[in-house]
Amino acid sequence: MRIAVDAMGGDHAPRAIVAGSVEAARLNPHIKRLFLVGDSDALKKELEACGEIPASIEVCHATQVVGMEESPAVAIRRKKDSSISRSVDLVKSGEADAVFSAGNTGAAVAATTLKLRTLEGVDRPGIATVFPTPVKPFVLIDAGATTDCTPDILVQFAVMGSVYSREIIGQSKPRVGLLSIGEEDSKGNEATKDAFKVLEKSSLDFAGNVESRDIFNGVVDVVVCDGFVGNVVLKTSESVAHTISHWIKEECSKNPIRILGALLARGAFKTIKQRSDPAMYGGAPLLGVNGICIIGHGSSSARAVCNGVRVAAESIEHRVTHRIVDGIKELRELM
Repeated sequence: MRIAVDAMGGDHAPRAIVAGSVEAARLNPHIKRLFLVGDSDALKKELEACGEIPASIEVCHATQVVGMEESPAVAIRRKKDSSISRSVDLVKSGEADAVFSAGNTGAAVAATTLKLRTLEGVDRPGIATVFPTPVKPFVLIDAGATTDCTPDILVQFAVMGSVYSREIIGQSKPRVGLLSIGEEDSKGNEATKDAFKVLEKSSLDFAGNVESRDIFNGVVDVVVCDGFVGNVVLKTSESVAHTISHWIKEECSKNPIRILGALLARGAFKTIKQRSDPAMYGGAPLLGVNGICIIGHGSSSARAVCNGVRVAAESIEHRVTHRIVDGIKELRELM
């Protein structure tokens, strides 16, 4: 397998991207070629600090970088030699099987959608984000790629999320829930109500509507929603987690007794932090495009990048794109 990495994308690029990619190459011998795409001088300098470099690492020069605040559509049109564009070009030409980027999310979505196009039977791609829960992780799709969805697109998201949950998360028969404002099939907007009618007749294990208060209780393995709602859920969840962490630190340091209690509970706090650390999941796949694309968080550490490359490799190994096409075809035949 061959993976292209946008080595200039992200808040900590290129250092964290290069370090994480090198570690991924060391840990996964099945990666035959790992392309680091970006300013060759800067990348070679970072590689010098990584010790012995695996033979699978190859630097591909790109002269431009898409900034985190740049307009995605404008940047992709004007910066044709950007690291994200060149990375996607490697997939388009068949030189790479997947691409990973922790840079501008909109640019990654635009580049892959425009250059690779969508899979057969897929209207729009969706970002599948993995959330931890006390019971088991669940996949939310879409987390921001397609803000306005038709019922057909929501149904396609359900198929794609189910495939990812089964092949990568390991749920043998994922339960799919449609995010809405009530459990009754009469609740929701026109798009969700029409999608409900299709999903309840499908071969998917459809649990019906699910409310936002229940998605962290482990009742479903896949949560389906449009990209606008999904991104609000994602950002709100991140904010709530950050706020609770801040409160705990603040309250545990107010007096000696609390400080002692915090020290005694240090192991528990460490475990909670590990279970909720997004770096463990590496990145979110952009499902529905004709190729593997993993989008990392802008603040990805070397560990997050390493896991993002691992997820890309697993997606190639499990033939996720082919499974999605098969799933869409099966759904259409049943309908």
